[in-house]
Amino acid sequence: MENNLRQSQLNVGTLGHVDHGKTTLTYAITHIWTDVHSESVKRSMTIKLGYSDATIRMCGDKNVVEAYTTDAKCADGREARPVRRISMLDAPGHETLMATAIAGSNIIDAALFVIAATEPVPMPQTKEHLMLINSLGIRNAIVVQTKVDIVGRERAVKSYEQIKHFLKGSSIENAKIIPVMPNRNVNVDVVLSELANLPVPERDTSSAPAMYIARSFDVNRPGTKIKDVKGGVIGGSIIRGKFKVGDEIEIRPGISTQKDKQKRETYEPIITRVESLSADRDRLDEAIAGGLIAIGTDLDPAMTKADTLVGQMVGHVGKLPEVTYSLDLKYESLNRDDLPKQAFKAEEALLLGIGTGTNVGYVKSAKKNTLSIELRHAACIDKAAKVSVLRNFSQRWRLAGYGTASA
Repeated sequence: MENNLRQSQLNVGTLGHVDHGKTTLTYAITHIWTDVHSESVKRSMTIKLGYSDATIRMCGDKNVVEAYTTDAKCADGREARPVRRISMLDAPGHETLMATAIAGSNIIDAALFVIAATEPVPMPQTKEHLMLINSLGIRNAIVVQTKVDIVGRERAVKSYEQIKHFLKGSSIENAKIIPVMPNRNVNVDVVLSELANLPVPERDTSSAPAMYIARSFDVNRPGTKIKDVKGGVIGGSIIRGKFKVGDEIEIRPGISTQKDKQKRETYEPIITRVESLSADRDRLDEAIAGGLIAIGTDLDPAMTKADTLVGQMVGHVGKLPEVTYSLDLKYESLNRDDLPKQAFKAEEALLLGIGTGTNVGYVKSAKKNTLSIELRHAACIDKAAKVSVLRNFSQRWRLAGYGTASA
């Protein structure tokens, strides 16, 4: 494979209401079923973020494109030419897992917004995920109309018109709407064509590196001999800079050690070494910003298993933002007619989407468009980073707005 395709150029997230076909669409594109978590399999729904890579390939010559595919060969047996590699993040659609969807959305460059033709538009999480797209400023999106094969033509057309009306005034108002039957591979090539031609964001590869951890795990099978045990693995998307094999790195906030005088957990940064870098099955000597990357470390795998380190930040030693227990946000409320217009109260609990993790915060003061928040758990956050804010209404966490961390 060409060197510039050894690492993904785009992080593409699936968003949309529960059971509208996001995981099935991801499988049609990548040929990998991302719902591997035991509880996801048991309940037949996405619970944790799913991850997979795919290489979009072209059939035809450089001047005439006949078709796009993620298969190695074209329908006529010719070799398909690789044109772009993407990383897919499959987010859950159920309302109780909104915080998980927000965690994934913070590292995506483009969205596949999935809307089924079998239900009215918008369904509750369709509406909330569009708010998320707007608040995070996502401009590159493709709307995928699914389940058109199990409704009549009249209903499919009505659904299409509902989608157009629903998108008016949003940041993706002019996004293409593509009817797709993923389980029959109908129009998947059209989606791939759009993905292959989306603009690639400019990446900062010169600054000190930083990565949000979106997954952490133990790759050792039960019964592995001690001499063969491999260190823990952390994965996520590099937001700036580059990592090289052999780099000494730091993970912040790190591990909780004890409690201070305010009875808050104190944290000790984790120092480790980059033992390996991988993009899916490809080993790399260095990894730059963009795409999903797995970093093999020399950590005890017990420290990384079961996503223990999700939401933390990785960088060179001494180069990450300071760990904080408080947050000042320049806050913008979403204009939602389904939520009460209610001022923030002192000590009100909030659920915050920070990077690839979630945290609980308590309102200390609310003045006009500024929120001062005390965090339950320490966080490592960039200045000017966007933070999603969920409020509890009638025992349900609802996306109420977003804030920008003060510089």
